[in-house]
Amino acid sequence: MHISLIEPYYGGSHRAWADGYAASSTHRVSLVTHPARFWKWRMHGAFLTLADQLAIDVERNGLPDVILASSMMDVAAFAGAVRRIVPGVPIAVYFHESQFTYPLSPADRVDFTYQMKNWSSAAVADLVIFNSRYHRDVFHDEALGFLNAFPEDKHVHKVEDVIDASIVLPVGVELSAFAVDRPVVEDPPLIVWNQRWEHDKGPAELMEIVQGLIGSNVDFMMAMCGEVFVSVPPQFAEITDLLGDRLIHEGWATQVRYAELLLGASVVLSTAEQEFFGIGVVEAIAAGAHPVLPDRLVYPERIEALGADPATTLYATVDNAVDLIVQALDAPVDDSLRAATAMYDWSTVAPRYDSALERLSVNGERSRA
Repeated sequence: MHISLIEPYYGGSHRAWADGYAASSTHRVSLVTHPARFWKWRMHGAFLTLADQLAIDVERNGLPDVILASSMMDVAAFAGAVRRIVPGVPIAVYFHESQFTYPLSPADRVDFTYQMKNWSSAAVADLVIFNSRYHRDVFHDEALGFLNAFPEDKHVHKVEDVIDASIVLPVGVELSAFAVDRPVVEDPPLIVWNQRWEHDKGPAELMEIVQGLIGSNVDFMMAMCGEVFVSVPPQFAEITDLLGDRLIHEGWATQVRYAELLLGASVVLSTAEQEFFGIGVVEAIAAGAHPVLPDRLVYPERIEALGADPATTLYATVDNAVDLIVQALDAPVDDSLRAATAMYDWSTVAPRYDSALERLSVNGERSRA
């Protein structure tokens, strides 16, 4: 079977998802992508230029049996733009994140355009795939509230149909780099915070936790490894100043350095205000770090699936987070928790994608496998 994977924002976790599936699928996967920049323009305009690129890909590789499109574009408009290029080919849309709940930065203002693009993409697609149950539930509730605000012909009755026909498939993660013996570390224990340096990853809460750790007089080091953009919330500079010599890494890390940090970490910390899967957390747990995560968003679902104890991993307050980190710094590695992350490795997840897309192809009467 031939799958065309359309990724308008080919970078970071989106690129890892696209590359990971293409490398792990038993089917032939063609990537049709745009670089990871100007995300708002991608949401508005990528459908048309990606349709042109798909036409080129079809000339080179033939008609696909299925299209798998990321939600970082107007999939409904894309479906219209490709109707003559790939007639009758079913389209699945994969939701990495939600425009319904994305926290606004100080530079942003409310714009319902992006929520409508998420909704219309789901409403038109032949198959809707969410990366977590939490994400599906959020989409359901937020779409109902959003559509009910309109004056008439509100689409509300369609929401249940979309949700009932949707499926949940986790993001596959390449875990081989972390499935090795951990080094013996004699330095102070290491805390890793591995998120993008952006406002939706909770810099204010992170700063409070760092202040609490310093005030507790516990001996620790910290690595803040994640992509840093041109505009960075000012709290991050304050955090790095607070940490001083305790901070052994800041910003982007090579794959080798990233694996080295995670394999040496005692704790992985998240302070996210938006998270629908948590690739970085899964990677760190696979490397042997103990998770300390907010009791919100997708994290309770992730902790339940991995069989971890919520009482030692999920925090409700900053003080609670500090206490859990201090308790975990010198705790032994939980090998059973580490092994449980195998459920998210691409070797396990890719066959589930293959099966779902095979069924979609058969239902769309385009199976040529």
